[in-house]
Amino acid sequence: MATTQNSYQPEYFRVVHPLEDAPEQKCVSEGLGQIAMTPSVRLSLKILRGYLMLMTAMLLYHVLDLAGVLKHFKF
Repeated sequence: MATTQNSYQPEYFRVVHPLEDAPEQKCVSEGLGQIAMTPSVRLSLKILRGYLMLMTAMLLYHVLDLAGVLKHFKF
């Protein structure tokens, strides 16, 4: 029966919570300017803005309806 030598040494890592870790140096962002947006990104952001405005209006309508403010505006 042949025997093999096992030289496997597991690595151990110390886990440190970010609040207990030493703070990192922050990147300097002064003087970078604005990021150029492509037309597709600009369109996507406008669609997202419209969607969020629509959802906010629907939520406001639902809250006002539940409060009984819109009794006479039933469709």
